[in-house]
Amino acid sequence: MSEQIGFALRGRNPDVLTCIANLSNDEVFTPPEFANQMLDTLAEAWAASHGGANLWADSAAKFLDPCTKSGVFLREITRRLTQGLADEMPDLQARVDHILTKQVFGIGITHLTSLLARRSLYCSKHARGEHSIAKGFASDDGNIWFERMEHTWGDTKCEFCGAPKAILDREVGLENYAYAFIHTNDIKARIAELFGGNMQFDVIISNPPYQMKGGAGGTSDSSIYHLFVEQAIRLEPRYLSMVIPSRWLAGGRGMDEFRKTMLTDRHISHLVDYTKMSTAFPGVDFEGGVGYFLWSREYQGDAKYTLFQGDESHPTITRDLAAHDTFIRDHRALGILERIQALREPTMDTVISADTPFGLATNFANYKDKPFRGSVALYRTDRGRRVIAHTARSGINKNAHLIDSWKVLFPEAYGERGAIPALVLGPSIIAPPSSVCTQTYLVAGPLASENEANSLQSYGKTRLFRFLVSLRKITQHALRSTYSWVPLQTWDRDWTDEMLYKKYGITKNEIAFINSMIRPMGEGDE
Repeated sequence: MSEQIGFALRGRNPDVLTCIANLSNDEVFTPPEFANQMLDTLAEAWAASHGGANLWADSAAKFLDPCTKSGVFLREITRRLTQGLADEMPDLQARVDHILTKQVFGIGITHLTSLLARRSLYCSKHARGEHSIAKGFASDDGNIWFERMEHTWGDTKCEFCGAPKAILDREVGLENYAYAFIHTNDIKARIAELFGGNMQFDVIISNPPYQMKGGAGGTSDSSIYHLFVEQAIRLEPRYLSMVIPSRWLAGGRGMDEFRKTMLTDRHISHLVDYTKMSTAFPGVDFEGGVGYFLWSREYQGDAKYTLFQGDESHPTITRDLAAHDTFIRDHRALGILERIQALREPTMDTVISADTPFGLATNFANYKDKPFRGSVALYRTDRGRRVIAHTARSGINKNAHLIDSWKVLFPEAYGERGAIPALVLGPSIIAPPSSVCTQTYLVAGPLASENEANSLQSYGKTRLFRFLVSLRKITQHALRSTYSWVPLQTWDRDWTDEMLYKKYGITKNEIAFINSMIRPMGEGDE
């Protein structure tokens, strides 16, 4: 039996959890190296607040992964505790049984991942199986719980997670992604139901699901990772650490209240941020990057912030996370922004439309290729190509005042997967009177003449314009609020960076920094 324990808890080469494929970009398995980085951060914070005590030598500490997938967090915690408790509990089998039955707990997110997590932790998909390293359980589930939950349907969506009824109201044989941890109004009662009463966790640590398919309507997904964070805080652990997409720092549909609370309550002691997802999670890539935080119930203060800009690691610095309504990832940008804001000029978001400016979705199909009586030009995309079609003026009921003016169309989305230097925005289009566009674009206007439109477009091409946009644009989407730190100009000249740097007193070092982050926009950029 000691051989089985040794196999389960010693390092493997290769580690099986580095070899399994992710389920999707929304349910990403945490690499063991990344999980251990989070556990190192946790242990350092524990020692700092407990007189130097070793977390892994505390036989009373309880740990929960509320949405376990591969079981990597629970496995690595168990490995550390097995080493740390050796003096207190010399007998290896007794020590492992104590850790597995009294200290580490998990909630599976699907039937498949619950089996995988048990295999990682117990060396068997059944906690009481022949090859299990645990000997103290009364059930095959051990301390990794999973049972199929059902959504609580409203008219069209789940009342807890926003799952669309049309997609996920499924038969029992199919996963419905109703996660137990967030499908309750009383999480403390739910935890008592799953694991018994008096379950006060010292540490909650996890990598939750990121999105709910179709939750925002149609083909648009909705974020759900924040629901796991909020629910975990309600359990009042001493420490909470979760891996979540970095888009919460600046954007995300429905993230405003979550962002405000997390940035202003001053319980985050550490924040580690990767602008490029694949730097942290090799082989996984989505816009905006990823990061983890350490939240402490007793902590109140500024956070230690570590930024990985692409593949480059910046020195850890202490930051006030609530200095602005949106967190600025690179502190070198703060001086530039504050100098510009000191002039208190109106900003570009006052002349840029909201999403879907004329009420025409990206997949709008009521158009013709050629003009017809009563039609207006329609700027749209077709399989990634920019094209001009024609649609009936009578069908436009939103922002009709913009139809017959000059305007500049800015792409609503442009993705670069954390590339540095970045373009930030795709090229804009000058649209003449008698024209509209689909949801693919936002509209800047109305403008009085083609000369004004040319002036505004020249401003949008400058590095400073796109640099200021980048401070609020973490994902591929650039909505109206993304432009709220870009000052308005007069539309009577062709703007250049040299003019803007002189106007705002941008120093040589700051210019070099901007140039390192933003690449020039050429005629061939798409």
